Amino acid sequence: MPHPLFRKKSITSILADAQSGLSDATHSASGLNKVLKVRDLTAMGIAAIVGAGIFSTIGNASFEGGPGVSILFVLTAICCGFSALCYAEFASRIPVSGSAYTYAYASFGELIAWIIGWDLLMEYAIGNIAVAISWSQYFVNLLEGLHIHIPYYLTTDYLSASRAFNEANASLLKGETLASLPQMVREGYNAWVNAPHIGNFKLIADIPALAIVFFITWLVYTGIKETRKATNMMVGFKIIILIAVIAIGCFYVAPENWSPFLPNGFGGMMKGVSAVFFAYIGFDAISTTAEECKNPQRDLPRGMIYSLIICTILYIAIALVLTGMVSYKELQVGDPLAFVFKRVGLNQISYIISFSAVIATASVLLVFQMGQPRIWMSMSRDGLLPKAFSRIHPKYKTPSFATIVTGLFVAIPALFLNLTEVTDLTSIGTLFAFVLVCGGVLLLPKREEGEEAPKFKIPYISSQFIVPVLFIVGVIIFWKNFIGLFDFSAGWELFRDKLPFFLFIILSIGLTVASFIKKLSLIPVLGLASCFYLMTELGYTNWLRFLIWLIIGLVIYFLYSRKHSKLSEQDIVK
Repeated sequence: MPHPLFRKKSITSILADAQSGLSDATHSASGLNKVLKVRDLTAMGIAAIVGAGIFSTIGNASFEGGPGVSILFVLTAICCGFSALCYAEFASRIPVSGSAYTYAYASFGELIAWIIGWDLLMEYAIGNIAVAISWSQYFVNLLEGLHIHIPYYLTTDYLSASRAFNEANASLLKGETLASLPQMVREGYNAWVNAPHIGNFKLIADIPALAIVFFITWLVYTGIKETRKATNMMVGFKIIILIAVIAIGCFYVAPENWSPFLPNGFGGMMKGVSAVFFAYIGFDAISTTAEECKNPQRDLPRGMIYSLIICTILYIAIALVLTGMVSYKELQVGDPLAFVFKRVGLNQISYIISFSAVIATASVLLVFQMGQPRIWMSMSRDGLLPKAFSRIHPKYKTPSFATIVTGLFVAIPALFLNLTEVTDLTSIGTLFAFVLVCGGVLLLPKREEGEEAPKFKIPYISSQFIVPVLFIVGVIIFWKNFIGLFDFSAGWELFRDKLPFFLFIILSIGLTVASFIKKLSLIPVLGLASCFYLMTELGYTNWLRFLIWLIIGLVIYFLYSRKHSKLSEQDIVK
């Protein structure tokens, strides 16, 4: 008998709970509306993927990696592709809301399921804080283009304004003028100086971010049909804009801008991992809508894979056009797509791109705000959260209470938090979810009696010899890099960022041995290893914040969730 912390929920019981429509304390069979098809799921995947990443963070990634950032998009797409196949197999086998949380409950057990459920809060809710802040920036820029000005202290966060004020003060004391400072520093300084205050506390908050979260939450609350229609319209508009950017931009590409292709080497390219990966986050969000699909076992895998392929093609083309239109050295800006068209004199195109960015980031908010409540709903069904989180609205057929809580959880921090911190936290949290999903496929139990045969399964390729060969080749190629891990001469500040690589080496050795002995399936093994490697590129500080977040989650689990788990109640009855 497994330890209580690792007790698993059988796949048949998971499916039975979902089909019975378990909701609140009354256990009313008020199920979700089943209206989504492959086209809707693909559109939702594209809506979640194409957003703040491609419209903003690609600029910094291009600045660090040069034209070679297009290679990073390919490498990241391959890692995401492995994960997408694993998500697809899980979604076909366990077609219920809950995403990686539900999958982990069936493969790893309760404690890991709780950890992944808590971790997914970073991807969806905290990720949406980043998207809301990004949307606010685009929206304010759009209003400025229409000659409508909102005071800076109503469009920025407290932390950014405080930092900008201190930075500007230091520059002014050196004799520099305010006009010579970067635009973001000037705006933050003006926000701090002009903001109303209570005593020494400045009243600074990002009001547009609050407003868009409240609007999107209302849309998600009122029903999946309304969400589907809005998503499909926004996705169609986004794809048209991106294709237009590629088509028009091609005429302004100067091939000499692509040389050198990797100006800062492989290491410089990899500095853009967080930004590039952030551009891919979202394809897994559609797995949370399983109970609203007409044929989830067939359509969910297709929707995830189709959306990932479409977005990868668009991303590579945009990266090449972007770095071909201007030098990569000029791309450290917040609105790179609009910037390059301004740079070549196409101001009207730039204005249209700013408008499309507002639509793009709104659609990401829409899908993520829909995903988080459904994960909480699944956790509540299992007793790990209070019963109110699984309450289904009798009219709208949506998880009403969980949707409202998600809206508040995103909207309030979006008023005050800084974009960079939440972006990095979102990336490491999502990669961790991908690692566990890939590992979970390797631990999936055999098909149970009475369980329907899955309509999608990852093609089995034995890793017995392939993974050991890859490990040996990797050791030969990167031997000098491995020796460099033990170089302490640069001091603790630089050495600590190498610590996650030691974990990757340990994991690689373990996977190599396990692959040789147990003949594991190759695709999940490659997905697990590649996603964990991307995690190591995110640095010590993000790992530390991530671990603190997980510790908080574990405290909640042992204080509440473990005692109220339905599996715990079943053990007591037995």
